Amino acid sequence: MRVFRGVSAARLPLAVRVALCCVPAAVVAGLLLMCALFAGPGASGESGREGEGAARRAAGHPAARPHVVPRAKWLAGAVPAPPVRYADRVRAVFVHHTDSPNGYDCADAPRIIRYLYAGQVEGRKWDDIGYNFLVDRCGTVYEGRAGGIERAVVGAHTQGFNQGSVGIAAIGTFTAGVPVPKVMTDAVAALAAWKLGLSDVDPRSTVRLVSSHSLSKYAAGTSGKFSAVSGHNDGYYTHCPGAALTAALPAIRERAARLQSR
Repeated sequence: MRVFRGVSAARLPLAVRVALCCVPAAVVAGLLLMCALFAGPGASGESGREGEGAARRAAGHPAARPHVVPRAKWLAGAVPAPPVRYADRVRAVFVHHTDSPNGYDCADAPRIIRYLYAGQVEGRKWDDIGYNFLVDRCGTVYEGRAGGIERAVVGAHTQGFNQGSVGIAAIGTFTAGVPVPKVMTDAVAALAAWKLGLSDVDPRSTVRLVSSHSLSKYAAGTSGKFSAVSGHNDGYYTHCPGAALTAALPAIRERAARLQSR
């Protein structure tokens, strides 16, 4: 079977192949070359619509990736690699607080994260820390759950709505009247802008998420409407992320949108 510039004549309809038998070879080559040029993404098995959608998401409103301290910096010793699940993309961010003391030295943040990790893995028998990222009061961002910071890792932070979301935990307790450091909220906004920008989601928009667990505010299988940057208490019966941090969410959304050049 003759092949011209990546297009096999066997892939053409029978009537076309019969017609080509009566055409000079040079003309056949030209016709097949035109097929190759105008076939589009479908010629390689990729849907043109899907390919265009991915390109739009990637090029729509990206934001710079903030510096993220890898989990190896806080996870002391060798531990078994936990199983990892991935969603197709990130559609929402849930903000948390860790409900731990506020007056820590930022150099001590890795030890605090190890303590949180131990409480969830050893105390609750989880396979890894639930949060995808953690942010200390100095604005340093730490990788939490394993699986790769660039990818849509399914965490264990907002029961019923872990699929397609990212959990960002502010290290501290931010109940009513507690000051929330601006460098911390700025870091949360930068992280939200980057992760949502990978899917071209406006941080100020609303999204619909389907609950996977009836212990959430929504019965399993039903959908809820959320802000793209929500608090833990929007999806679950909890006071987290605290009244003070909840009050900061509108400003976090606006800053994240600006970082996406919206």
